[in-house]
Amino acid sequence: MTSAPAIGFEYRPSRWVPRLFVAVASLALMAIAASGAPVPVRIALMLASIAMCVYAIRRLRLPIYAVGWSSRSGWTLRGLDGADDAAMLASFRIVRQLVLLRLVSGRYGKLTLWLLPDNSDADIRRRLRMRLAVLANNAEKHR
Repeated sequence: MTSAPAIGFEYRPSRWVPRLFVAVASLALMAIAASGAPVPVRIALMLASIAMCVYAIRRLRLPIYAVGWSSRSGWTLRGLDGADDAAMLASFRIVRQLVLLRLVSGRYGKLTLWLLPDNSDADIRRRLRMRLAVLANNAEKHR
């Protein structure tokens, strides 16, 4: 294959990730409540856990609505205002149906995209997994 086809998709945050964050925070709150720490310490830890959960959920909202990859131009982010910005893939992780992309751009900084069955179709995730596998193999060859 001389060139891979371009991949483009609209991005919207997953509904599952905030629910996961709330579930983990709830478990943390139960663990803190059951601990033998003094009451003021438990209250402070509970408030900090809730604040971190809210912060993590707010970070899921991104200023982009589309992402693209092309063998010629690399990664591109399309902002809510319609402007395109070049991006670089900082890292990625694939776990079963989850594709986690960490992209860095001059305009938007560091962004983490969570691609799950509720916010992307299976074909897009499959094509991304294939493309990322090629990147990983090339990186291994150059080590």
